[in-house]
Amino acid sequence: MKGKVCVFGSFNLDIVAGMTRFPRPGESLTAQSSMMGPGGKGANQATAALRAGARVHYIGKIGNDDFGLFARRHLENTGFDAITLFTCKEKPTGNALIYVAGNDAENMISVYPGANLTVTAAEVTRCQPTVAAADILLIQLENNLNAIQRMIDTARAADTYVILNPAPWQKVSDSLLSKVNLITPNSTEATLLTCVEVNDLPSAQRAAIVLHEKGVQQLIITLGMQGALLSTNNAMFWIPVYPAQPKDTTGAGDAFNGALAARMASGEPIEKAALFASAYASVSVERVGAAYGMPRYADALDRMQHYPELAVKQLELHI
Repeated sequence: MKGKVCVFGSFNLDIVAGMTRFPRPGESLTAQSSMMGPGGKGANQATAALRAGARVHYIGKIGNDDFGLFARRHLENTGFDAITLFTCKEKPTGNALIYVAGNDAENMISVYPGANLTVTAAEVTRCQPTVAAADILLIQLENNLNAIQRMIDTARAADTYVILNPAPWQKVSDSLLSKVNLITPNSTEATLLTCVEVNDLPSAQRAAIVLHEKGVQQLIITLGMQGALLSTNNAMFWIPVYPAQPKDTTGAGDAFNGALAARMASGEPIEKAALFASAYASVSVERVGAAYGMPRYADALDRMQHYPELAVKQLELHI
């Protein structure tokens, strides 16, 4: 059975330059490669959820410009069950300038949100039936916060499970955190949310305790090559990272979140869904382009079968 995932989030046009290293301030470097393509955390995560096996309804907002025409054509051809795409006349379509550099394919990104920050209360209201029909609402912080808050309230009223990926960072209230079912920060975002410096598994455990005290029910803190911490009110687990040969890490977090939502919407327990999401993200970083590089369900399953020794491990509490 395919679960239904509603993704409310940004669309950005990505312009990516491949570099041997990042330029220093005031320095001009010749890029090794350049490409333009679809991006934005919302659209990326929606694509990942789709390719990981979910039925997806994407909700976003674009500008009345050439980038917006590109966005509409791309989204209509992606294969989503449905699309709700609002248009802003005053602001352009969001866009991002991305450097990818070095052997580890690390990235540096500058985002102009544009139309993504103009979602109105009336537009959120129009999305109520879509949110109510979904098994999971997946949301990020690349839209205006008042629209995000209203969308979460809409999901709660409909008893739709909410996953919040708190990226890119915006300060959010404890009240908002307590309304989501699952939050998925990386180490930097977990640090900002808790004032606990997160750099390894024990510090992630300390941050998890703080988040639970704020009312968060379930959380996954991703730790890069150290894997991820899954924490509920009852137990903590380590999610291993799968080996990969990275080419572009730009969409790794989006791949993880989209795949996680897809598998949870299909009825898989959170531990199993998180392990699949780890494998899915490891495949995604071996491909170039955040949206174009999203793997298929079978690709992640094959990665898991190649490393059967990797498994979720329950942790003792170390504070």
